[in-house]
Amino acid sequence: MTQSQTIMSGANAAFIEGLYEAYLADPASVDPAWRDYFDEVRDGARETAHSPVQQAFYQLGTQRRGGAVVPAPQGVSGAQQAAGALITAYRVYGHISAKMNPLKMRGLPVVPELTPEYYGLSEADLNEPVHDGVFQGPLRDVIAQLQETYCGSIGFEYNYLPATERQWFQERIEPGRGRGQYSAEERRRLLTKLNAAEGLERYLHVKYVGQKRFSLEGSESFIPLMDRLIQQAGKHGVKETVIGMAHRGRLNVLVNIFGKKPSDLFAEFEGKKRLSDDPDVAGDVKYHMGFSSDVRTPGGPMHLALAFNPSHLEIVSPVVHGSVRARQDRRGDTERRAVLPVTIHGDAAVSGQGVVMETLNLSRLRGFTTGGAVRIVINNQIGFTISDPRDTRSSRYCTDVAKIANAPVLHVNGDDPEAVAYAGDLALEYRQTFGKDVFIDLISFRRHGHNEADDPTMTQPIMYREIKAHPGTRALYAQALEGAGVLQAGEGDALVERYRDQLDAGDAVVEEMDNQEQSRLAADWKGYTDTHWTDETATAVPEERLRELGLKLAQVPEGFTPHRGVKRVLDARAAMSRGEQPLDWGMGEMLAYASLLVEGYGVRLVGQDSGRGTFVHRHAVLHDQNAQEPLEGEYLGLAHLAPEQGRVEVIDSTLSEEAVMAYEYGFSTSEPKALVAWEAQFGDFANGAQAVVDQFLSAGESKWQRLSGLTLLLPHGYEGAGPEHSSARLERYLQLCAQKNMQVVVPSSAAQIFHLLRRQVLRPYRKPLIVMTPKSLLRNKLAMSPLSELTEGRFHEVIGDPTVEKARRVVISSGKLHWELSEARDADKEGYAGTALVRLEQLYPFPAEALAAELARHPGAAVVWAQEEPQNQGAWLMIRDDLERALQDGQTLTYASRPRAASTAVGYASVHAQEQARVIADALGERVSREDFEAQIEIAEEAKAQG
Repeated sequence: MTQSQTIMSGANAAFIEGLYEAYLADPASVDPAWRDYFDEVRDGARETAHSPVQQAFYQLGTQRRGGAVVPAPQGVSGAQQAAGALITAYRVYGHISAKMNPLKMRGLPVVPELTPEYYGLSEADLNEPVHDGVFQGPLRDVIAQLQETYCGSIGFEYNYLPATERQWFQERIEPGRGRGQYSAEERRRLLTKLNAAEGLERYLHVKYVGQKRFSLEGSESFIPLMDRLIQQAGKHGVKETVIGMAHRGRLNVLVNIFGKKPSDLFAEFEGKKRLSDDPDVAGDVKYHMGFSSDVRTPGGPMHLALAFNPSHLEIVSPVVHGSVRARQDRRGDTERRAVLPVTIHGDAAVSGQGVVMETLNLSRLRGFTTGGAVRIVINNQIGFTISDPRDTRSSRYCTDVAKIANAPVLHVNGDDPEAVAYAGDLALEYRQTFGKDVFIDLISFRRHGHNEADDPTMTQPIMYREIKAHPGTRALYAQALEGAGVLQAGEGDALVERYRDQLDAGDAVVEEMDNQEQSRLAADWKGYTDTHWTDETATAVPEERLRELGLKLAQVPEGFTPHRGVKRVLDARAAMSRGEQPLDWGMGEMLAYASLLVEGYGVRLVGQDSGRGTFVHRHAVLHDQNAQEPLEGEYLGLAHLAPEQGRVEVIDSTLSEEAVMAYEYGFSTSEPKALVAWEAQFGDFANGAQAVVDQFLSAGESKWQRLSGLTLLLPHGYEGAGPEHSSARLERYLQLCAQKNMQVVVPSSAAQIFHLLRRQVLRPYRKPLIVMTPKSLLRNKLAMSPLSELTEGRFHEVIGDPTVEKARRVVISSGKLHWELSEARDADKEGYAGTALVRLEQLYPFPAEALAAELARHPGAAVVWAQEEPQNQGAWLMIRDDLERALQDGQTLTYASRPRAASTAVGYASVHAQEQARVIADALGERVSREDFEAQIEIAEEAKAQG
């Protein structure tokens, strides 16, 4: 925050507002320094002081209440004074009385502040001439002008914006009386697109009776709006547009905006077209599918992408923004104007689903901004079956969530295509000018039920009587254009026939289709298909490079004062880099990031405390303890490794799981050459993003052939911290595993996390990676690794026990439990002779061959799977079959765990300690002396020799 921003906030704001009011009344009345500052802020814009208007309201209210006439200020007529108040009132409240609803069943609300009576005006007062900028003439004419401007087909909500943005809207809205001016050619194009929107729906309605398509009928103006946005965006320099939407109107967008061939769509309706012949590809219903194409615009070719979308309606919005951010970064689009996000919402979903608020909250944050989105609400005023406003929301409008992001809203009547186009023009220009979100509330209706087999008259008889009598937006607009001479008589009907012929032909109906190859800036996924998880990739790094990187990570700029605790960490990291002590988890992780960066790959790490690390282990972002400003003194060592290094972002995210994880998923689908990781504060906090895991991460490739290498870092481990701070719900991820769709790992050392993170990027294999990361293990000396394990080797899916040959008992475990078992065994080496401890580091895809080879070293052994989690949780139930298949002749399998439980963990530290001790004891089994163990081996060998 700059110094000027600081002094303009908080308790100073009222003082500054008072100075500004005085300046507006008389610039000479304020100090010259403030006058210069206000001159710069206004930049020549005209603005009326608020105080006289506020006082006028107060006086007029007093006049009505007390019956006394309050004289106008000297030199200002009563009509002029009322005009100023009315103009302000229309700017603030005009949208409430705007004619923006094509359905008339509710009528227009009356706003007292918009009536002459509210100000005690007489008929004589209405004839007095007034002059206020673009509004002038007799007061009654000025009121009519205000009605036309602010109570027409568009309801403008922008008065809560900063002064410069309010002025921007006024300068564009008021001279044209709230409407745009369109040429005959532009109006014909609007009708053509409107005709296409209606034509496709009617064609499908007749040809595929009763099949779900989530018709756009009643909201057909959405198609000319999208067409207008895309064409105008090209003029504004936009090179890519990424669109996210749910079901309604999606098929129409695919055919009439993206140019998907109608014949391909018809084949999907008839069940003849599959995404792939691969049996592992499940596919998805046609109104979930994405698409991409290139179209010509007045500003050059534009790439269009429609994001794939599941039935979790609004979840696609953060996915779109993540994809847009990746595309902007790849283009070097620091102004964030060349890639445009457009998200389409339903009226019930936009107000009902919290991920909308979460996404809006991201819109202007450093790590997430995309320069604003154009957000369109297809408002059919009913949602699913609820149309009574008393049951739909607590706010006036479904779009009131926009105020979170300080975004303007344009409520527009879907029956007025030119008003819809004007709303689109304004929204796009605003986004490109201010880099902020803007909403278009397209108020329309739904001609059929929620789907085409649903009968809406069961629950909305009044609404559907009116809808049944509605002729349709296309018919109304064609009639208007014929009346205006833009079309010849009957030409509108000819357009209908022509479009139907195009559908029959089956070819693309979008004339602007551009079949050029995708831009060189598009993500290249060719090298990541047809690869396997067992493909070997070298992940070791030469010692000299690691030393160099480690020492750089331990340095801070001259004059920078780190926290004394952080200074100790940096000193230790310098010693680790020199080989003077083994590497801890944080250093292994940081060296993985650093080595990838200097090799040209990107790293994006996002979480609620990722800079420092929730458990204070990472210290990627350092803070100068002597900084004078809160936003100064940050140092990211990973950004200062080499001149040509990859892009790095380490972001402390807002307290959101669902939207942020979805955002990072979207980013990962558009950037294959980066390690993209989302870190949970505690592992099971990912529960809040379960829809992202279920619908995108686990199934996105099978449903849509959409690759993603997103990495989830989920802290996991039982240390007595209670139910919500122990388990990352490992079992949920394993339950979703099938068809090699993702990787689930539990690394147990610094070297393992180093090789694992590098493998995720270097191996040409893009599958989501779920990592159960540690908490207490972060500082466990047993989990530290010598530098040599980073300069050699790889990630090991299975780690055997070299200290025991031909064990009588093999205990297989993962994560920190292995080290606790190791400590318990080593504390009684005599009692637990012949007990081998094997680490299963990768749980899926299950490393069956590697585990079988390790078990083959211990013929006839009793094999135990040990886990900290209760029996009905954790990995046991999901990997039991895999473990049994890996057993060798004579081996048996049992398990050691907590008993079945409803909660993930107990909340009492003492009970936790007892449970943990029992798990360890059950896993290690009865004590057996070394002599007895050796005698058992001799007996077994003799029996084997005798057959």
